[in-house]
Amino acid sequence: MKKAYWVVRVAVNNAENYPKYLSTAKQAFKKYGAHFVVRGGRYQSMEGTSRDRNVVVEFKDFETALACYQSPEYQKARAIRQANAEADLVIVEGN
Repeated sequence: MKKAYWVVRVAVNNAENYPKYLSTAKQAFKKYGAHFVVRGGRYQSMEGTSRDRNVVVEFKDFETALACYQSPEYQKARAIRQANAEADLVIVEGN
């Protein structure tokens, strides 16, 4: 079974409220066994556009990654994120 990943690029617009997203999203991440491979850190943009934060979250498979995103727990967190940041998020299957 192939693992799946959320690949997320985030530009935080409201640093004061953004932690509310993180604390709310924790429930969904725990429920679906998310493992953070990359969470922020130093980066160098080589091509295209970039955002301030880059995150890679690993899940056991594509279905679990999708279920986490679609879960009521994450959708609640997503609303908070969207109010305080701009993000690009893709779910990709990998090794």
